[in-house]
Amino acid sequence: MATRPILPYPHPGLSEICEPVTVFDGQLQDLVSDLIDTMRAAPGVGITAAHIGVKQRVFVLELTPGTVLTYVNPEIIGRATQTMRHVEGSVSMPGFTDEVERPSKIEVRFQDIDGTEHRQAVEGFHAICIQHEIDQLDGIFWVKRLSKLKRDRLVKKWEKSRKP
Repeated sequence: MATRPILPYPHPGLSEICEPVTVFDGQLQDLVSDLIDTMRAAPGVGITAAHIGVKQRVFVLELTPGTVLTYVNPEIIGRATQTMRHVEGSVSMPGFTDEVERPSKIEVRFQDIDGTEHRQAVEGFHAICIQHEIDQLDGIFWVKRLSKLKRDRLVKKWEKSRKP
């Protein structure tokens, strides 16, 4: 439908906790459509409603081109003790990445765009992406998962890159 502006880090909206979706209607479908268009234009493999300034618990992933996964009101209900490291970044901080450690397998409960509840066990990159996006819905920008030293260095480089 439309590409929307993405909030740049450290916009205060990226630190806010998103509210659960309670109405599953055309507005939600339009939001999801806009998220898909915005994610693809960024480009990225995932985007939350928070990234475009909408405080609702919704995100989309496109891990395989042409296959979009929509998660409404997602909640992690199980985590493996085994972890993995993966390079992460954000559409709100394009071009900047670093390695983050997260559980390698999770179980997530969520609703689809029609409000039907689902449970899904995922692992690897898919699990990393879901955890990353749920963090954002909880107001936790991915750089907060880095050590203070790594975070400070990355943020300093980001700020320097944004100066005219």
